[in-house]
Amino acid sequence: MSMESNAQRKRQPDRPFYLPKGDTTSSRIITEAKESLNNRTGLQAVVTKRPSTPRDATRSLFGATSTRAPENRPPSSFSLGSRHFDGADTSRPTSRTRLQPINHKPKLPSEEEVESGLLPPKPPSDPNKVQRGKATRTRLQQSTSVESSLSSEVKSRLDTSPSDVKTVDEPVRRVHSGPKERSSLPVEERGEGDGREMPYRAPSSASVRSPPRSAESRTGSGGTKRTSSAGSTGRGGSAGKREEETAEEALFYSQNIAPLLERMTAASSKKDLKKLGQVTEDLYSLLQKENLLGRNCKQRTTILKSIFKLLDADDTRIQLKLARLILAFKVTGNNLLSACKLVFKISRNEKNDPEFLKGDILDVLLDTLKSTDPFSASEALVFCIGSLKLLTGNATIVKQLVKKDCIENLAILLNSINKTIREGSEPSTQLGNILVQATAALRNLADTGSSRERLLGCQVIEALCLIIDSFTSDGDLMLNISRIFSKVTLHTDCCTALADHPTSYRSFVSILQKHQHKSDVVVRVSFVLGNMTAKNEVARLRLFQEAGSFDILLSLFRFYLEQDVKNQGKETKKEVAEDGSTVNKTEDVLIKVIRVIANLSINENVGPVICSNYQCVDFLLKVLETKEVSSSEELVLNTVATINNLSFYNTKTSAITTLQVRVLEVLLKLVLANNMEAMVEACRVFANLTRQKVVRDFLAEQKIDRMLVTMLDSGNREVVYISCGVLINFMVDEENRPMLKQEHGIRKLIEVLRDFSRTDWELASLVCQILWNYSGKITSSNDCFGQQESQDLTELLAELLDRDSALDLSFKDEADDEMTDYFEETWTEQFCPVAEQLLQRIETHQSDLEPLDNPSGS
Repeated sequence: MSMESNAQRKRQPDRPFYLPKGDTTSSRIITEAKESLNNRTGLQAVVTKRPSTPRDATRSLFGATSTRAPENRPPSSFSLGSRHFDGADTSRPTSRTRLQPINHKPKLPSEEEVESGLLPPKPPSDPNKVQRGKATRTRLQQSTSVESSLSSEVKSRLDTSPSDVKTVDEPVRRVHSGPKERSSLPVEERGEGDGREMPYRAPSSASVRSPPRSAESRTGSGGTKRTSSAGSTGRGGSAGKREEETAEEALFYSQNIAPLLERMTAASSKKDLKKLGQVTEDLYSLLQKENLLGRNCKQRTTILKSIFKLLDADDTRIQLKLARLILAFKVTGNNLLSACKLVFKISRNEKNDPEFLKGDILDVLLDTLKSTDPFSASEALVFCIGSLKLLTGNATIVKQLVKKDCIENLAILLNSINKTIREGSEPSTQLGNILVQATAALRNLADTGSSRERLLGCQVIEALCLIIDSFTSDGDLMLNISRIFSKVTLHTDCCTALADHPTSYRSFVSILQKHQHKSDVVVRVSFVLGNMTAKNEVARLRLFQEAGSFDILLSLFRFYLEQDVKNQGKETKKEVAEDGSTVNKTEDVLIKVIRVIANLSINENVGPVICSNYQCVDFLLKVLETKEVSSSEELVLNTVATINNLSFYNTKTSAITTLQVRVLEVLLKLVLANNMEAMVEACRVFANLTRQKVVRDFLAEQKIDRMLVTMLDSGNREVVYISCGVLINFMVDEENRPMLKQEHGIRKLIEVLRDFSRTDWELASLVCQILWNYSGKITSSNDCFGQQESQDLTELLAELLDRDSALDLSFKDEADDEMTDYFEETWTEQFCPVAEQLLQRIETHQSDLEPLDNPSGS
């Protein structure tokens, strides 16, 4: 162990612990100063780096580590072309929801009704037998019977309002019937003399309603007027409404839109992709300018059919432009799914990212996200949000999406799903697939500067907590949510929002219980809990009081410690982080779990309970016994810091006290290691344990007290502080006091007092306490401290006790009133009381009389 000389320490003074490292507020300076003082008392919150994020080599929906079965998730790779789009975009979106049967039982006709000719006669009991005794009905009679039958069917379906039926002569099309299954037309509607049937006439409002039809079926075989194909968008659109195209609209289409479609087709056939792209842009701009996008255009279906035929163009830029047009038309059903798949397929290649920054494709995607129902078009939404997720891997696109309120739109989706589940719907696999994409996108969006305020403003944190409660078993989803929280809880405001949520602790405990063996989930949830408990006393208490919380922490500790011991000496596969570094996943989990235990133990009510848990202390000691600080530095340092916090509680049931010999042995190994941080952490524990004489005697035999005196020359403020803390306890024993003077400790302490007192009054106070304990049996100041040391100490203490001299800071201009008051408070309350007593003792035992060399020879 190399130490800097005293001269070097003076040439390179250490920065005072309360001074800012950069531009910061005075309140922050005070906060950091108080935190530093709290750490010096023996209790400290453990700090660790955020879990590494593995490199994602391929852009896909769920990633290579997904736990989803292939049959429960849409594929990331698929073939897609014009044949996958419907020629006519139906007004009613496809739905997999099974319709409920109609609660209506038709009344059977009586014999009188049959015989009167109002209804067709009952069929024979044996349909294979022919009733030969009856004459054949005429064609007119057959028609009349059909009319009567249809009239009865209308009446039975209406059931309550027979007066609404205006006429029984109107033809009725049966629900879901094809052209060949349509009923024969009445004689009155046939042509006179030629025997041909007249065109089919739409039923009146009193007739049975048929489902919405395609645009082609609406125009009819002999119709001449174009009708609107507008229908449902999937969220309560006006299905079935029909508007006739005006002459002005027809003229606009023929003069403006149709020529562009023809040019697009011609360019496609000639494979002139540049021209095709330009004309596609022209068409989009025209439709957007005339407000003909969405479902407003009467020729919407015709335009879509033309666009679909162009999708086989082997150029992603053209495909993206066409996909934008399709989505802007608010397509539904299969066309919506195919369009979202197309965009997703293009977004999988990061070389295409610049194309998404052109035009308003991002706005169209976000609009599709807002307008698509997660329950009736779930698969389409998976690919839509999946595209956004992949695009958030691009830093430039992320900033654009944040500005376009992508976070807010995703928050609306989360709240919509939570509301539906709260109202009684069961969490489904399809909803889980949507949420996996949404949370993955939020994970990437959380990295931008303004995202934290947006996440808090639209209550994403609260929404994610509710999702945890509903989808705890979904490993992919829990991983994404834990990644979001591991990012945002690096900030105090997000930590506070999460800690204040009533179910957050229960939710995280549930995740740990459900996914104990998924290290990527456990490491992040543990990191989040460590952040929540780092500075929040209420969070420490609430987490510890949550049912099963500490038991699951110990269970995780045991499992991953056993895994680590098994893997020692073996070649284990390490995870490669985004920054290129390698991470031992098992060790990383142990680091995060131990950190939670360390932070919990800071609470004065929780600490003594954990300190009495022999299993916990045993696990901590096993870590130090099996790991080396040279290869597992963070794990070892976190473990020692946890032992330090637990050793602070000197209770009768303390496992640290019971196992103190074992504790001292593992700590001695760290003191002898060539690692200054490990030595400091070990000495922190010594400062607590040396309150017992048996420990002081053991360490004195190992010459630890002499090593501590040597550390006074280290030049490191915290090292000097810890050394002084332990030496105070050693000086309680009279047999240990001579060592201080033999190792030139008095002179070193005077130098520490001179160098650090004006910038660290707490450290100056510790120096005075050491000298006070050391001089407990003083008879002469010169004999006790040394003549020169006694004189220097007297002068220095008198100077430091003078207010004007002590508080005359060289950096006074940098300190505001709040900082000055704080600094004066530590001088008054911590330094002056012990320094005044020490100075009085030294002066009391000093003599101004000098002995005569030869009294008889004068």
